[in-house]
Amino acid sequence: MAFPAAFIDELIARNPIEDVVGQYVTLKRSGANMFGLCPFHGEKTASFSVAPDKGIYYCFGCHKGGGAINFMMEIEGLTYPDAVRSLAKRAGMEVPEDEQYQSRYRQQERLWALNKEAARFFYSQLYAPAGEKGLRYVQKRGLSKSILTQFGVGYAPDSWNALVDAMRKKGYTDQELKDADLVGEKNGRIYDRFRNRVMFPIIDVRGNVIGFGGRVLDDGTPKYLNTSETIIFNKRKNLFGLNLAKKSKQGYLILVEGNIDVITLHQYGFDCAVASLGTSLTEEHAALLSRYTEEVILTYDGDEAGQRAAKRAIPMLEKVGIRVKVLKMRDAKDPDEFLHKFGPDAFKLLLEESSNRVDYQLTAIASKYDLKDDDQKVRYVQEAAELICTLDSSVKREVYGTRVAEKAGITPEAMKLEVNKAFKRRLNREKKQQEKIDLAPAQALQPKLRSVRYQNMRSAMAEEAIIGKALRQPSLLSAAQGLHSGDFSVPLLGNVFAQLKERYMQGLEVSLGVIADLTAEEMSHIAGIMQRHSEPGGEDAFRDCVQIILREKQVSSVSSDEDLLALRDKMKESKGTKG
Repeated sequence: MAFPAAFIDELIARNPIEDVVGQYVTLKRSGANMFGLCPFHGEKTASFSVAPDKGIYYCFGCHKGGGAINFMMEIEGLTYPDAVRSLAKRAGMEVPEDEQYQSRYRQQERLWALNKEAARFFYSQLYAPAGEKGLRYVQKRGLSKSILTQFGVGYAPDSWNALVDAMRKKGYTDQELKDADLVGEKNGRIYDRFRNRVMFPIIDVRGNVIGFGGRVLDDGTPKYLNTSETIIFNKRKNLFGLNLAKKSKQGYLILVEGNIDVITLHQYGFDCAVASLGTSLTEEHAALLSRYTEEVILTYDGDEAGQRAAKRAIPMLEKVGIRVKVLKMRDAKDPDEFLHKFGPDAFKLLLEESSNRVDYQLTAIASKYDLKDDDQKVRYVQEAAELICTLDSSVKREVYGTRVAEKAGITPEAMKLEVNKAFKRRLNREKKQQEKIDLAPAQALQPKLRSVRYQNMRSAMAEEAIIGKALRQPSLLSAAQGLHSGDFSVPLLGNVFAQLKERYMQGLEVSLGVIADLTAEEMSHIAGIMQRHSEPGGEDAFRDCVQIILREKQVSSVSSDEDLLALRDKMKESKGTKG
């Protein structure tokens, strides 16, 4: 939606970037800027910066950046219009809404409200005569009424139209029921999608009911049925129970496999449990978890499938700065069974004994080999060395190397040699990968986001410089009278240029924070451009870039790698010699 420029300017002015970010990140001032731990990728050393005078944020680690609007889009998973609406509410401003925006946001609000009403309906049915089977099931699972209420657990009657009729009476249309994935359709007639199932509402971190998970009570299939993707539900970006677990004071989060496990853990006092929604852990899940904790305890089944799941999850979690431990179940198949058999004190001991991820992975490696066989022993040592060589300190490598040596019956010195060999092989692989990057400048200069490609690299580099210089020194835009967005080889950069130029001509603010209608990834890319072109430069350098763009449009040729390197060096030199 295109909001009036004057409204956006006032919105930005009344939502200082340091105040908006400060709601989520502890910031400390250092000179003109403020720094804190990045909320998007998890880190130990603060590389997340906020520049109050420019109204922008930028992370030097994950390279996300933008203004207040973009920050709300990233941190809360909002669309651009919804982020504007959120900031306007924060500042007590009325949003000028056109019909297109009203229609889309109204659709989202209607689906949130519909799901909430459906959750109330399912909850009421659990305690109605029709829900007797469902109530018996949850009571058999040892769930108390208070925990059922806390999670909003309900029951979908064994009926083809109970929910449909109830929601129609509430004023919801058949199309809305389909949009929320609450119904199926056959021969033009809709019917309840969830039937004879215990229902678990899926609630996002903002408290909205966005979908449901249903556990069947007969021989029907599938055993577990989740809401499919809708405009308000994405299973890759949400975790069951996180709306409650994010408030936990435990200092860590427990990641389990099922909804019942989560609920039982909360009932027994472990209010930090969450579960994925019918999918393996994703990078989006890991990034979401990193906002609320620095440590995750994986509680997967001990079978081969559980080990594979843990092996996939560990690097994703560590990539966003989360410490990982792995809990090994004993005498029970899952936390729900364990807690009912042995109680919370015994489970607390399991948590305290949970191994760090290296212990867990070394144990998993050892289980693959017969250490009485010399050939298999050698393979065990070699695979363990490949793992140990990835550890980030020589002390860790020595400690775990010695442990493997003892298990394999070899000397610590021999194990150290094997780890060093693996370490050198890893460094060699990384060196070759870096050499490939260095020898392919065109590829190295390509944007990280998949939706944008630089086909004409010479023009794209000049276009980047135009954007970066204009954001740093808007008055330079007066030297771009003959340049238009259609002259740009990269549509994204042309769009940004057009917005900046129009604002400058109208005497409005020109800054990163007021650029509209970009995705979070696109805004981060523009923020990165601004950081790379940190020197304002002068009008001559700016005009040079304009001429490059216009000339490249005429010849429409793509430069060679050598020309690209020369152009990049020339532009670096122009920052220091012109202006």
